[in-house]
Amino acid sequence: MTRKRFSKEFRDSILKKLQPPENKSVSEISKEEGIARTTIYSWITRARQEGQLIPMGKPSNDKKWRNEDKAKIVLETYGMNEQELGGYCRKQGLYTTDIKKWHRIFESSFNTSKPSIELEQELKTQKETIKKLAQELQYKEKALAEAAALLVLKKKIEAIWEDPEGE
Repeated sequence: MTRKRFSKEFRDSILKKLQPPENKSVSEISKEEGIARTTIYSWITRARQEGQLIPMGKPSNDKKWRNEDKAKIVLETYGMNEQELGGYCRKQGLYTTDIKKWHRIFESSFNTSKPSIELEQELKTQKETIKKLAQELQYKEKALAEAAALLVLKKKIEAIWEDPEGE
């Protein structure tokens, strides 16, 4: 079986169908064009490595973009005014509210003073829990070893006191 060769222009046109305004799924394009989905996914991977923004599918607007793409969008739009941002959103099929929300998330990720205190407290409680669980495990292991020793002794006693006349 020979592999089909697709021109760069054809691959680009397929990738364009995945993006706004069409927002078609890989399955739809695969059925329409008769191209294997794995081939389309490999084109998507290559395009993303080259820096193109390609949504992940048709879920809600916030979930269809990978985190890497969201970060790239935030960086691209950070210095834009409202008019420029609106144009960018129309071109990419986004909402300005989504991008502004991503901006806030991005900015809050640099504010580490408050979360670090919460993380330290959570870490401390988790360490205490681990210590308690380790002590409980040690106690149960000792009890299990003692029970096993008692069973062995019981069998030995039964073997010693077994009635030899019954044989």
